[in-house]
Amino acid sequence: MTAQENIDYNRIAVAIDYIRQNFQKQPNLDEVANKINLSPFHFQRLFTEWAGVSPKKFLQYTSVQYAKSMLKQTPATLFDAAMATGLSGTGRLHDLFINIEGMTPGEFKNGGADLNIKYSFANTPFGNVIVASTSKGICYLAFTDNVEEAVLEFKSNFPNAVYIEGTDHFQENALGFFTNDWTNPDAIKLHLKSTEFQLRVWETLLKIPMGQLSTYGSIAGQINNPNASRAVGTAIGSNPVAFLIPCHRVIQAGGSFGNYMWGPTRKTAIIGWEMAKTNLTK
Repeated sequence: MTAQENIDYNRIAVAIDYIRQNFQKQPNLDEVANKINLSPFHFQRLFTEWAGVSPKKFLQYTSVQYAKSMLKQTPATLFDAAMATGLSGTGRLHDLFINIEGMTPGEFKNGGADLNIKYSFANTPFGNVIVASTSKGICYLAFTDNVEEAVLEFKSNFPNAVYIEGTDHFQENALGFFTNDWTNPDAIKLHLKSTEFQLRVWETLLKIPMGQLSTYGSIAGQINNPNASRAVGTAIGSNPVAFLIPCHRVIQAGGSFGNYMWGPTRKTAIIGWEMAKTNLTK
């Protein structure tokens, strides 16, 4: 790291710390920029380059995380959460949740109480999976080596939903993708909660052809945010649907396969399997 890079990093660290300590005051861009003696324009560019998101978006993430912690406290109302987060009312809290979490604060607070979710386990060429679906499509798919832990992890997303162990046509179509028609991902219906940014990243992953690879930087460029490689990595790491949303096809710029939520060995096996499959059709 050069001397200038070290100075820039320390400035951004101070800004991040300031936002985290003062998010309840909802500081604006000018206020945070002034704290580290930069112009708003320079600060906006530098922060986005280092953090992968804008200062405003980072403030929103911080605010939502705090509001979520409050809403998990049963007595807390939406108004309580809005006021404690420094927002002007429940309307702003609603808009913030829709933008960041892909759901309303009420839906988050009730823990998916209005959702009926079916789930089942199945074998795939890469190990056991737990797959779950709502009336709209697949909402979860993960590789697992422990059934009990898999169920607990899955249900923690919506603790108040009604869970039914069983299969449906959404799950059958999704599982068929492992062994049958793997050329048409549009045949798989998904029902996901996500932020706008996550959705853009996941949609871009779906465009990577089977048997081919991309990089975090390339994905960032395709969503017109070339400095957001870190944020792209975070979005890829939060992918709730293994294999179908092919986060395994993203590697590091230097050629290393990098991390994978379900293990580097499994990622290597999937990549090799897909390349073999596509080579058979050439």
